[in-house]
Amino acid sequence: MTMAVATDLRHTTDAVAASILDEGHRELELAAIVNAFNAVTEKLKGSHERMTAEVRRLRERIREKDLELERRERLAALGQMAAGVAHEVRNPLASILLCANMLSKDLCDKPESQSLADQIATAVHALDGIVGDVLAFAGPGTSRFRNVTLTAVLTDVIRLVAPRANDNRCNVSVDCRVADATIAADGAQIQRALLNLAFNAVDAAGDGDVRIVMSETDREIQMRISDSGSGVSDEIKERIFEPFFTTKDSGTGLGLAIVYRIVASHGGRIIVGDRDGGGAVFCVALPRNHETQTS
Repeated sequence: MTMAVATDLRHTTDAVAASILDEGHRELELAAIVNAFNAVTEKLKGSHERMTAEVRRLRERIREKDLELERRERLAALGQMAAGVAHEVRNPLASILLCANMLSKDLCDKPESQSLADQIATAVHALDGIVGDVLAFAGPGTSRFRNVTLTAVLTDVIRLVAPRANDNRCNVSVDCRVADATIAADGAQIQRALLNLAFNAVDAAGDGDVRIVMSETDREIQMRISDSGSGVSDEIKERIFEPFFTTKDSGTGLGLAIVYRIVASHGGRIIVGDRDGGGAVFCVALPRNHETQTS
């Protein structure tokens, strides 16, 4: 082999080797690009999934807010109408009651007839109670916002509900995790709302148990009233705060509607859910910074 041929062969070998090395380098670069592309794709996929979940959550929240606003507007309109009707009914009821009492006195020597007059008076009292519920639903009335200590209000609620709980052999426990829960509120209205929820819980629990928990966040005071009853179905949850809707054999169906109106008038919210292990739980959340009003 001549020197020239050997030189050419060496050059050719070097060129092939360089080509192979260059090709390998390009493959490594391509692999790095593919890996980087896959990493970016995975990140985009994760971002897209998180964004989709957030959009879904925001849409659900908007839907809930729309439903809440619609419910408040509907209840406000119905409340105005109910107030007008209730006022018109209350006046003649007062006249009927007055006449029934006078008739009862005149019939003191006729026990059977007097009993009928007393029954009329009793029925009128019952109707007046219904009218009172309608007016309470129509609007909490003249609210007197003052600095109210919710722990004191809760203490009164427990005292008032105790006789019914004892009758039902229901155990009522309280867990107050708030040292000084003072907010601007109408104490009488808040007591009425909490007492209504406590009575309902005791009735639902029967000889079971009711648990009341008061806690706090930076923005609100929360009161959870749960019972060991049969719970609330999803269908009933959708309507439970509607006026005149009730699952009881007696009652006007205005109790929870009144609770809803009171809580809403204080800038708060009320939620019904399921208690762990069975039963229902009502959570009332009242804001700390609700503007104090005097009327």
